[in-house]
Amino acid sequence: MQAITIEQPVGVISDTHGLLRPEALTLLEDCGLILHLGDVGSKQEDAALLERLGTLAPVAAVRGNIDTASWAEALPMTRDLTVNGWRLHLVHILAEFDPATPCDAVLHGHSHKPLNEWQADRLLFNPGAAGKRRFRLPITLGKLWADAHGLRGAILHLPL
Repeated sequence: MQAITIEQPVGVISDTHGLLRPEALTLLEDCGLILHLGDVGSKQEDAALLERLGTLAPVAAVRGNIDTASWAEALPMTRDLTVNGWRLHLVHILAEFDPATPCDAVLHGHSHKPLNEWQADRLLFNPGAAGKRRFRLPITLGKLWADAHGLRGAILHLPL
């Protein structure tokens, strides 16, 4: 499990589907780490999206169900990180999460529906979708603060 120590918030983005909006970049500028929870994009050129995020902060990503181009084969299906002592489990589809996994938070995407909810002693956090609009769902991303004060998340609506 990779251990990371940062003082800034953690940016959490998902379901970009090949579209990285300038508004998302602006909201992620102050982050010390960016997590992409899958569905980066299905085209070969969509790998550049993760590279662009990497110009703001280190990026950790997992593969989503549309991440089918050859570059995406290097992305793991799940990833475990420790940020300032808080154990984060990253997965694209929540149904694929093994509840026996030791973690303080499950970060997931796929549904395009934002979620920031504690269930028992575990935070379930879905930043929603920051890429192409699906149905009437909002365009959102998330931020996490993981420090001595606790583990806290916020869903941010992109100003479109």
